[in-house]
Amino acid sequence: MGRENPRRALAESAGAAQLLAMTLPPERPRERMFNAPGVVVGVVALLVAIHALRMALLSEEADVGILLDYAFIPLRSFLWLWPDDAAAVADRIAQAGGAEAARQIALLRYLVEEQAGRPWTVLTYAFLHGNWAHVVLNCAWLMAFATPLGRRIGAVRTLVFLALTAIAGALTHFAIHPEAAVPVIGASAAASGAMAAAMRFAYGPRGPSTIQAAFGPVRSLAEVARDRNVMIFFGVWFALNLVFGVFAEPLGIAPGGIAWEAHIGGFVAGFLLMPWIDRRPRVHD
Repeated sequence: MGRENPRRALAESAGAAQLLAMTLPPERPRERMFNAPGVVVGVVALLVAIHALRMALLSEEADVGILLDYAFIPLRSFLWLWPDDAAAVADRIAQAGGAEAARQIALLRYLVEEQAGRPWTVLTYAFLHGNWAHVVLNCAWLMAFATPLGRRIGAVRTLVFLALTAIAGALTHFAIHPEAAVPVIGASAAASGAMAAAMRFAYGPRGPSTIQAAFGPVRSLAEVARDRNVMIFFGVWFALNLVFGVFAEPLGIAPGGIAWEAHIGGFVAGFLLMPWIDRRPRVHD
C-alpha cells in the first residue's frame, strides 16, 4: 500500500467549504441600519412625510391655509380667551408701525372674524416645519435623544411624553408672547424635552451609558446638579437658544425668528416629567 496523501484525506473528511469556514473569524450579529425604536423612526418618518407632501402637492395658498388651521398662533388664543381686547391689540400693533404691522393687522381681522380658538394647535404645530433644514435638524435631535427614551419607556409613553412637551412649549411661548401674531411651528420643544429627560437617566457617573439608560434609576435633581458634564451641556444649550432667539431674525437666519421660549418650555417639562412617566422605580427629588 502506498502512503496516503494527507491532503486527500483531509478533503474527504471535511469538504472545502467547511475547511474554509475553519479559517474565518466567527460572524458577528448584524446590526440594524436604524437602531432607533420603531416609535422614534415612525415619528421622524411622519414629520418628513408631512413636509414633503406640503412642498410637493400644496399651492402657496393651500399651504397658508394649513398654517392658519394647524400652526400655533398665540394671538388667536389670546383673542379667543379675551375677545374684548381686540381693539387694544390692534392699536398696539399700529403704533409699532413698519411693514410687518399691516400683515399683523390683516391677520388680526381674520382671527376676529374667525372667532375660533383652535385649541388643538398647541399640539399640531409640532408636525409642521418651515423648511427642510428645520425638519432635518429636529429629526436628528429626536433620533439622538428620543431613542434612549423610547427604549426605556416604550412606544405609548414616548408618544405621550413628546405630546406633553410639545404642548408645554406652546403654552410657555404663549405665556411670554400672548399677542404674538407669528405662527409657531416645529417639533423643537418635543426634541428639547427628550434631551432633558435623557440627561436624567442615560448618564452615569462616568458619562453616557447604554446600561445606565436601560436599567439605571432616574437621577434626582440634586444628582444632576452635581454632575459637572451635564451642567456644562445644559449651560451651552441654554446659551445657544438665547443667542439664536435674540439674533436669528436680525441676522436673517430665520426670517420669522426662533421660538426659543418654546424650546425652554419643552425642556423644563421633559426634565420634570421624566420621573413620573418612567417605567422604572422612581427617585424622589
